Amino acid sequence: MKASLFRTACLVLSLMGLAACKPEPPPTDEPPEPQATAAGNTELRDAIQKPIDQAKAVEDTVQEAADKNSAAIDAASQ
Repeated sequence: MKASLFRTACLVLSLMGLAACKPEPPPTDEPPEPQATAAGNTELRDAIQKPIDQAKAVEDTVQEAADKNSAAIDAASQ
């Protein structure tokens, strides 16, 4: 009986102690230091931008083909 009460008391005290521990917030008077620079690390941006640029390059060709197809359909239906 006493061991069970002792365990319960220890558990409650440890949980209260853990609940009281909170990390200290960073000071708000100074802005955080930047961790990355835009000048040196462009490989990822270039890898993402390359397919987008390729798609934009063929956009006019695709639109021209669609216009020709639409004109052919209109001519055939008249």
